Amino acid sequence: MASISDNINLANLSIPGSHDACARYEPIAGTAICQSLSLGDQLNAGSRFLDIRCRNVNDSFAIHHGSIYQHLNFTDVLNACKTFFAAHPNETIIMSVKEEYTASGNTLSFEQVFLQHYYASNSNLFYMGTSVPNLGAVRGKIVLLRRFNAYDSATGAADGNLYGIDATNWGDNTTFTTSTGTATLHVEDDYVVNNNNTKWSEITANLSNALSGDPTALYISFTSGYYPILGFIPNIPDVSNTINPDINSYFGAATHGRYGIIPMDFVDATRPAAIIGTDY
Repeated sequence: MASISDNINLANLSIPGSHDACARYEPIAGTAICQSLSLGDQLNAGSRFLDIRCRNVNDSFAIHHGSIYQHLNFTDVLNACKTFFAAHPNETIIMSVKEEYTASGNTLSFEQVFLQHYYASNSNLFYMGTSVPNLGAVRGKIVLLRRFNAYDSATGAADGNLYGIDATNWGDNTTFTTSTGTATLHVEDDYVVNNNNTKWSEITANLSNALSGDPTALYISFTSGYYPILGFIPNIPDVSNTINPDINSYFGAATHGRYGIIPMDFVDATRPAAIIGTDY
């Protein structure tokens, strides 16, 4: 991003990303691991969108994929980002933060833990604006894509003090559009994949929409998913082993244009490089 002009809006870029960026542990093969590289290695490989799933445990964030603890905490995630920015101060990271699984032993809400425990001591690290920013305003910062609600700590009601790009109306296992007035998101996130060809068609449809659609909107195309064995046992490699080569082929031909954010399973250096190349 260092060679991209400051006045370019993030919505106008093709941005490779990591789905469930910290999911590197599983009790049963194929059911939970989504990445083979560490968070730092994903960033160094070119990933600039991180999908982070946090469970509120004893008023701190443990990183989970569903019920499975990933042997990391949110502080580890932020430290990896700080290390990356120290070496690459002109880059930016878009971070989706989502509450995962069930809270346990907590006295504070998810929002309170985020604001009081993490943002308060790292305020210079975050861009908390509600609109999609220009690159020049967020170099060396994490742009928050907020998938958790903002609540009044006293009443428990929505308080209207919004921050971050609002993604609280995220549809489950679907393709959808949501708009808050300050940001519009077009998201493809069909993650239960019964047919890889159907999934690929959904991905490419959203990529095509990003190429020619609203230049102020943020397009996000999740290339990740799982095949349900017996209807309920997730098999992640059954999807990624087909879709990841399709991504390589697609961006081997699509060499220029704006394709939005593209979160992937098993990020390597090859696919991000091809996606980043379309920005130049």
